[in-house]
Amino acid sequence: MRKVVLITGGSSGIGQALAMEMAGRGYDLGLAARRVDAMEELKRAIGERHPEATVELRALDVTDYASVPGVIEDLAAALGRLDIVVVNAGVGGSRGLVGAGNFDKDRRVIETNVIGAMATGEAAMRHFRAQKSGQIVLIGSVAGFRGLPGSASYSVSKAAINTYGDALRNEAHGTPIKVTTLNPGYIDTPINQDLKSRPFLIDVEKGARIVASMIESGVGVRTVPRWPWNVMGRVMRVLPTGMVVRMSGGRAQGD
Repeated sequence: MRKVVLITGGSSGIGQALAMEMAGRGYDLGLAARRVDAMEELKRAIGERHPEATVELRALDVTDYASVPGVIEDLAAALGRLDIVVVNAGVGGSRGLVGAGNFDKDRRVIETNVIGAMATGEAAMRHFRAQKSGQIVLIGSVAGFRGLPGSASYSVSKAAINTYGDALRNEAHGTPIKVTTLNPGYIDTPINQDLKSRPFLIDVEKGARIVASMIESGVGVRTVPRWPWNVMGRVMRVLPTGMVVRMSGGRAQGD
């Protein structure tokens, strides 16, 4: 019996690449995102490479919080079940300094990356508790390990995802439900292509392969890839402020 994975934010970036990777590993797919045209194009590409995969699409803006449970249940009904929900939908930060008039953009980051993720996690956990099995996968970022100059709202949002994942994992302890939090480093996607510095960059296909393998292994918390970010993540928390600023391209001095 083929397993079913639902991916939010499945129209671009790591979500798009992960959809193709999971189809190649024998999964049926539920994809939910705002850009239906991009998902339809992805569905055609998956059909060409993996015609055995069933792919269902639904329009979803995770900031329309009340609509999230209905979309998840609709996809579960259309696909027969859900085994994995990947909470991936998100937006990048404002790329500006706090106090520079970017609050509306920063608010959108929190509404999407945090509250939208929590709305998805709530609906997924409810479904899996009723089903008595399942795996929730939260996509964080190494940016959540330290507040980065010029990316305050994004750093905050990904730190929140890690804490939220800890809470879900503790709540699911001793049950058949798994909770995985993955923190990618720099993967070559549109969300980070305007940054001046992208250390240890990997391409999106490699990133998707690593993410898929970690999902299948049922890990708790991991960086993507593990090396060097499992070490760098710990180092980032204790680096002197000046070094953090220099590594970030000097954003504390302005754009």
